[in-house]
Amino acid sequence: MAAVRASPRLRCLPLLLSQPDAAAAVRRSFSCASASSSLAPARAMASSSAAPSPYTTLVGRVSCEREIKRSKFIAIAAPVPNERAAMAFLDEVKDPRATHNCWAYKLGDQFRYNDDGEPSSTAGKPIYSAIISSGVDMVMVVVIRYFGGIKLGTGGLVRAYGGVASECLKDAPTHLVKPKARVGMEVPFDLLGTVYHQLQHFQAEDIKQDYDTGKDGNVMVMFRVEYEKIEDLGNAVNSACSRKIELYR
Repeated sequence: MAAVRASPRLRCLPLLLSQPDAAAAVRRSFSCASASSSLAPARAMASSSAAPSPYTTLVGRVSCEREIKRSKFIAIAAPVPNERAAMAFLDEVKDPRATHNCWAYKLGDQFRYNDDGEPSSTAGKPIYSAIISSGVDMVMVVVIRYFGGIKLGTGGLVRAYGGVASECLKDAPTHLVKPKARVGMEVPFDLLGTVYHQLQHFQAEDIKQDYDTGKDGNVMVMFRVEYEKIEDLGNAVNSACSRKIELYR
Protein backbone atom coordinates (compact mmCIF):
# COMPACT_ATOMS: atom_id res chain seq x y z
CA MET A 1 0.00 0.00 0.00
CA ALA A 2 1.41 3.37 -1.03
CA ALA A 3 2.33 5.75 1.79
CA VAL A 4 1.70 9.45 2.00
CA ARG A 5 4.76 11.66 2.03
CA ALA A 6 5.59 12.62 5.63
CA SER A 7 6.39 16.30 5.04
CA PRO A 8 4.26 17.61 2.15
CA ARG A 9 4.45 21.05 0.67
CA LEU A 10 1.71 23.23 2.13
CA ARG A 11 0.26 26.61 1.33
CA CYS A 12 -2.71 28.26 3.10
CA LEU A 13 -4.38 31.32 1.66
CA PRO A 14 -7.14 33.03 3.73
CA LEU A 15 -9.69 35.18 1.93
CA LEU A 16 -12.60 36.83 3.75
CA LEU A 17 -16.12 35.97 2.67
CA SER A 18 -19.45 37.05 4.08
CA GLN A 19 -20.83 34.89 6.85
CA PRO A 20 -23.98 33.05 6.29
CA ASP A 21 -27.25 34.43 7.42
CA ALA A 22 -29.45 32.58 9.98
CA ALA A 23 -32.33 30.42 8.73
CA ALA A 24 -35.73 32.05 8.16
CA ALA A 25 -37.74 32.29 11.38
CA VAL A 26 -41.28 31.01 12.02
CA ARG A 27 -43.81 33.69 12.94
CA ARG A 28 -44.99 33.75 16.54
CA SER A 29 -46.35 36.33 18.96
CA PHE A 30 -45.92 36.78 22.66
CA SER A 31 -46.54 39.46 25.26
CA CYS A 32 -43.87 41.45 27.04
CA ALA A 33 -46.12 41.64 30.09
CA SER A 34 -48.48 39.08 31.60
CA ALA A 35 -50.28 37.73 28.51
CA SER A 36 -54.03 37.57 28.12
CA SER A 37 -55.74 34.22 27.71
CA SER A 38 -56.21 34.84 23.98
CA LEU A 39 -52.43 34.85 23.51
CA ALA A 40 -51.80 31.63 25.43
CA PRO A 41 -52.06 29.25 22.41
CA ALA A 42 -49.57 31.30 20.38
CA ARG A 43 -47.13 31.40 23.28
CA ALA A 44 -47.44 27.64 23.85
CA MET A 45 -46.83 26.95 20.17
CA ALA A 46 -43.71 29.12 20.17
CA SER A 47 -42.22 27.43 23.23
CA SER A 48 -42.45 24.02 21.58
CA SER A 49 -40.11 24.98 18.72
CA ALA A 50 -36.44 25.02 19.59
CA ALA A 51 -34.37 28.00 18.47
CA PRO A 52 -31.32 27.29 16.28
CA SER A 53 -28.15 26.74 18.28
CA PRO A 54 -25.00 28.86 17.89
CA TYR A 55 -22.34 27.29 15.70
CA THR A 56 -18.72 27.83 14.70
CA THR A 57 -17.92 28.39 11.04
CA LEU A 58 -15.12 29.75 8.88
CA VAL A 59 -14.53 33.49 8.69
CA GLY A 60 -13.82 33.21 4.97
CA ARG A 61 -12.31 31.11 2.24
CA VAL A 62 -9.08 29.18 2.81
CA SER A 63 -7.03 26.87 0.59
CA CYS A 64 -4.21 24.41 1.07
CA GLU A 65 -2.02 22.57 -1.42
CA ARG A 66 -0.13 19.30 -0.98
CA GLU A 67 1.94 17.18 -3.33
CA ILE A 68 1.73 13.42 -2.67
CA LYS A 69 3.61 11.00 -4.93
CA ARG A 70 3.53 13.48 -7.81
CA SER A 71 -0.20 14.08 -7.50
CA LYS A 72 -1.19 17.61 -6.57
CA PHE A 73 -4.08 18.04 -4.12
CA ILE A 74 -5.66 21.46 -3.59
CA ALA A 75 -8.26 21.84 -0.84
CA ILE A 76 -10.51 24.90 -0.86
CA ALA A 77 -12.98 25.53 1.98
CA ALA A 78 -15.56 28.24 2.58
CA PRO A 79 -18.60 29.00 4.75
CA VAL A 80 -21.92 28.31 2.99
CA PRO A 81 -25.42 29.19 4.25
CA ASN A 82 -27.33 26.53 2.29
CA GLU A 83 -27.11 23.81 -0.36
CA ARG A 84 -27.56 26.19 -3.25
CA ALA A 85 -24.59 28.25 -2.06
CA ALA A 86 -22.56 25.06 -1.63
CA MET A 87 -23.24 23.96 -5.21
CA ALA A 88 -22.47 27.45 -6.49
CA PHE A 89 -19.15 27.34 -4.63
CA LEU A 90 -18.36 23.97 -6.22
CA ASP A 91 -19.12 25.33 -9.70
CA GLU A 92 -16.86 28.29 -8.99
CA VAL A 93 -13.75 26.47 -7.78
CA LYS A 94 -13.77 23.09 -9.55
CA ASP A 95 -11.29 22.66 -12.39
CA PRO A 96 -12.52 20.70 -15.44
CA ARG A 97 -8.88 20.02 -16.33
CA ALA A 98 -8.30 18.22 -13.01
CA THR A 99 -8.50 14.45 -12.68
CA HIS A 100 -10.99 14.67 -9.81
CA ASN A 101 -12.98 17.38 -8.03
CA CYS A 102 -14.13 15.71 -4.80
CA TRP A 103 -16.15 17.48 -2.14
CA ALA A 104 -18.22 17.41 1.03
CA TYR A 105 -20.36 19.87 2.94
CA LYS A 106 -22.06 20.05 6.33
CA LEU A 107 -25.10 22.26 6.94
CA GLY A 108 -26.26 21.49 10.44
CA ASP A 109 -27.76 17.99 10.27
CA GLN A 110 -27.65 18.02 6.47
CA PHE A 111 -24.55 16.75 4.68
CA ARG A 112 -23.39 15.38 1.34
CA TYR A 113 -20.14 14.16 -0.15
CA ASN A 114 -18.94 13.01 -3.57
CA ASP A 115 -15.98 10.94 -4.76
CA ASP A 116 -16.08 12.26 -8.36
CA GLY A 117 -14.70 9.09 -9.90
CA GLU A 118 -12.32 8.02 -7.15
CA PRO A 119 -13.00 4.58 -5.59
CA SER A 120 -16.08 4.62 -3.35
CA SER A 121 -15.59 6.29 0.05
CA THR A 122 -11.93 7.15 -0.59
CA ALA A 123 -12.39 10.89 -1.19
CA GLY A 124 -15.71 12.53 -0.30
CA LYS A 125 -16.21 10.64 2.94
CA PRO A 126 -12.69 11.42 4.30
CA ILE A 127 -13.28 15.08 3.45
CA TYR A 128 -16.56 15.01 5.37
CA SER A 129 -14.83 13.30 8.31
CA ALA A 130 -12.28 16.12 8.33
CA ILE A 131 -15.09 18.67 8.58
CA ILE A 132 -16.62 16.78 11.51
CA SER A 133 -13.27 16.53 13.29
CA SER A 134 -12.59 20.25 12.85
CA GLY A 135 -15.75 21.22 14.73
CA VAL A 136 -16.93 23.74 12.13
CA ASP A 137 -20.39 23.85 10.57
CA MET A 138 -22.09 25.42 7.55
CA VAL A 139 -18.94 24.67 5.56
CA MET A 140 -18.01 23.11 2.22
CA VAL A 141 -14.61 21.68 1.27
CA VAL A 142 -13.58 20.88 -2.31
CA VAL A 143 -10.39 18.89 -2.94
CA ILE A 144 -9.03 19.03 -6.48
CA ARG A 145 -6.60 16.33 -7.61
CA TYR A 146 -4.20 16.43 -10.53
CA PHE A 147 -2.96 12.87 -11.08
CA GLY A 148 0.82 12.58 -11.15
CA GLY A 149 1.19 9.08 -12.58
CA ILE A 150 1.55 7.06 -9.38
CA LYS A 151 -1.48 5.29 -7.89
CA LEU A 152 -1.95 5.78 -4.16
CA GLY A 153 -4.15 2.78 -3.38
CA THR A 154 -7.34 2.87 -1.34
CA GLY A 155 -5.67 3.68 1.98
CA GLY A 156 -3.41 6.25 0.39
CA LEU A 157 -6.36 8.06 -1.17
CA VAL A 158 -8.23 8.16 2.14
CA ARG A 159 -5.20 9.63 3.88
CA ALA A 160 -4.51 12.08 1.07
CA TYR A 161 -8.01 13.52 0.74
CA GLY A 162 -8.70 13.47 4.46
CA GLY A 163 -5.27 14.85 5.26
CA VAL A 164 -5.36 17.84 2.93
CA ALA A 165 -8.91 18.69 4.02
CA SER A 166 -7.89 18.52 7.69
CA GLU A 167 -4.82 20.65 7.04
CA CYS A 168 -6.93 23.23 5.25
CA LEU A 169 -9.34 23.55 8.18
CA LYS A 170 -6.80 23.17 10.98
CA ASP A 171 -5.60 26.77 11.22
CA ALA A 172 -8.44 28.46 9.33
CA PRO A 173 -9.89 31.54 11.08
CA THR A 174 -13.28 30.79 12.63
CA HIS A 175 -15.97 32.66 14.52
CA LEU A 176 -19.07 31.88 16.54
CA VAL A 177 -22.37 32.58 14.80
CA LYS A 178 -25.46 33.20 16.91
CA PRO A 179 -28.52 32.74 14.68
CA LYS A 180 -30.88 35.70 14.44
CA ALA A 181 -34.66 35.85 14.08
CA ARG A 182 -36.71 38.32 12.09
CA VAL A 183 -38.95 40.06 14.63
CA GLY A 184 -41.63 42.73 14.38
CA MET A 185 -43.59 44.81 16.87
CA GLU A 186 -46.42 47.34 16.68
CA VAL A 187 -45.23 50.50 18.40
CA PRO A 188 -47.24 53.66 19.19
CA PHE A 189 -45.72 56.75 17.56
CA ASP A 190 -44.99 58.36 20.91
CA LEU A 191 -42.95 55.34 22.07
CA LEU A 192 -40.72 54.94 19.01
CA GLY A 193 -37.76 56.64 20.69
CA THR A 194 -38.06 54.44 23.78
CA VAL A 195 -38.29 51.26 21.70
CA TYR A 196 -35.36 52.25 19.47
CA HIS A 197 -33.21 52.78 22.54
CA GLN A 198 -33.90 49.18 23.60
CA LEU A 199 -33.26 47.85 20.09
CA GLN A 200 -29.86 49.50 20.09
CA HIS A 201 -29.10 48.16 23.56
CA PHE A 202 -29.86 44.59 22.42
CA GLN A 203 -27.89 45.08 19.18
CA ALA A 204 -30.83 44.62 16.83
CA GLU A 205 -29.95 44.83 13.14
CA ASP A 206 -31.65 45.69 9.85
CA ILE A 207 -34.28 47.86 11.56
CA LYS A 208 -37.13 48.97 9.30
CA GLN A 209 -40.40 50.84 9.78
CA ASP A 210 -43.72 50.17 8.03
CA TYR A 211 -46.32 52.90 8.52
CA ASP A 212 -48.97 51.09 6.45
CA THR A 213 -49.14 47.74 8.27
CA GLY A 214 -49.64 48.93 11.85
CA LYS A 215 -52.97 49.95 13.33
CA ASP A 216 -53.99 53.60 13.67
CA GLY A 217 -51.42 55.43 15.72
CA ASN A 218 -48.95 52.53 15.53
CA VAL A 219 -45.87 51.77 13.44
CA MET A 220 -44.74 48.25 12.57
CA VAL A 221 -41.03 48.06 13.43
CA MET A 222 -39.15 45.08 12.01
CA PHE A 223 -35.62 43.98 12.86
CA ARG A 224 -33.26 41.03 13.32
CA VAL A 225 -31.96 40.02 16.74
CA GLU A 226 -30.27 36.97 18.25
CA TYR A 227 -32.74 34.27 19.28
CA GLU A 228 -31.38 34.15 22.81
CA LYS A 229 -32.07 37.88 23.29
CA ILE A 230 -35.72 37.92 22.17
CA GLU A 231 -37.30 37.26 25.56
CA ASP A 232 -35.09 39.75 27.41
CA LEU A 233 -35.70 42.36 24.71
CA GLY A 234 -39.45 41.88 25.04
CA ASN A 235 -39.29 42.29 28.80
CA ALA A 236 -37.12 45.40 28.50
CA VAL A 237 -39.45 47.02 25.96
CA ASN A 238 -42.46 46.23 28.14
CA SER A 239 -40.80 47.74 31.20
CA ALA A 240 -39.58 50.86 29.41
CA CYS A 241 -42.93 51.48 27.72
CA SER A 242 -45.01 50.68 30.83
CA ARG A 243 -47.48 48.83 28.63
CA LYS A 244 -47.85 45.60 26.66
CA ILE A 245 -46.07 45.63 23.29
CA GLU A 246 -46.60 42.61 21.03
CA LEU A 247 -43.63 40.96 19.34
CA TYR A 248 -44.08 38.80 16.23
CA ARG A 249 -41.77 36.31 14.55
